[in-house]
Amino acid sequence: MAYYALRKRLLRHLLDFLLLRQHQQDPTAAASVRGLLTLAQYLFEAGIDRLAWGTLRKAEKLARTNEQYEQLNAVYNLQIARAHSPHADPLDDIIRQRNLNKKDADEEERANIADSLIRQRLRQARVKGRAAESFDEILQQVLREYDLQEAFARRPALLLRLMSITRAAMLVRRDYASFAPFVMRCYHLMEKRHGFRPAHREAQLGLLLMIAHALYRTRRFAESVEYLEQLRALLEAGPRLLRTAMWPRYTFLLAANYAFLRRNSESIVLLEAVLRLPLSPREELTGRLGLGFHYFAEGQFQKANQTLQAIGRTDHYCEQEMGIEWVINRSMGEMLIQFELGNADLAHNRLRAIERLLKERFGPGGGGYASVLSYLQLVGELIDDPATARCPAFATRLHDIPSFVSLGQEDLQALSFYSWLRSQVTGQPYYSVLLELAHAPESDPRP
Repeated sequence: MAYYALRKRLLRHLLDFLLLRQHQQDPTAAASVRGLLTLAQYLFEAGIDRLAWGTLRKAEKLARTNEQYEQLNAVYNLQIARAHSPHADPLDDIIRQRNLNKKDADEEERANIADSLIRQRLRQARVKGRAAESFDEILQQVLREYDLQEAFARRPALLLRLMSITRAAMLVRRDYASFAPFVMRCYHLMEKRHGFRPAHREAQLGLLLMIAHALYRTRRFAESVEYLEQLRALLEAGPRLLRTAMWPRYTFLLAANYAFLRRNSESIVLLEAVLRLPLSPREELTGRLGLGFHYFAEGQFQKANQTLQAIGRTDHYCEQEMGIEWVINRSMGEMLIQFELGNADLAHNRLRAIERLLKERFGPGGGGYASVLSYLQLVGELIDDPATARCPAFATRLHDIPSFVSLGQEDLQALSFYSWLRSQVTGQPYYSVLLELAHAPESDPRP
């Protein structure tokens, strides 16, 4: 009995701690409204009705200003339950306000349902091998079914959610070129028709970050930085908690853009600074892998190696947190670093580990990573005999790697790996080759 009593008490303390921690770290208005609502309930129970009603009115104003319809509904329900108090507002007024808000709250609930349905149908389409099945058809069908066409056009929070789904669908097809103009058009249409109020700050920041990332993916680096500058201005003018929450993602993307604008040394300074801040595990992994890339581009291979070693996490952990592709990118980076440091055996070990992972997961041919296996074969030959890079036949095989850097469809990470191998063939500095290919015209950048 003593054990169970102790366990219940510990669980209660843990829940109290988690609630307090969540409230302290949640930068949204919803958290503030929940806090005021909890305070009002406590004051009612303590018999301090006048102060409780003052707190409820403050919660109502905050929820309405920030379009927190679900929280506002809870505020009105508590007001109705306590309407017998001499300090209460007229019940008829409360009910009228509650009914008006209920329409918006119901719309938000329908949007949540639509969000889940669209994601589910996209997953089903991919499982059936129809990832390219018209996303527009799936989207329009669900929006019509839940009467949400107009809601997504006038509410920034819902637009951000819709854009997140659209982005996920397009990234599956690596269709970055189509997504960038689409999200930009939606953002500027919203800005022109309805504008962004302070209540929309979080959604606006999310949309700006999405646009900047889409532009980066399509190699429009200077334009991406322009949108990041808009985002930074909003962050600096907004709540501190929101700025703290979004600052790492802003910095990672800015540093990535700078690398392709011949400002790689500035990228290093940015990432070194942000990695000194308290970060989530995902942010820590993103930042360290990015910093390792920037050191590598500068030819600082020892620092690049130390940075990746400092991750200190197993491949299994990283895969659970970041996905299999992140693990492959890290392993390939480690392989190239060891080669540059003259550690041929370590480079070979990493190469074999990557090959084994790809074949075990995706079959002997590597599935969608077949081009990576072709790339690894060339790197393996180079590790065995660096002079191989000067052979014309080697350059021809490098050129023939299938769809490794097709412009507009390929990840910039893949381009960076390809650039390293090409730099070995041409004898040019790796960073110079990377910039040359990244800024190549809309055609195949290979010779």
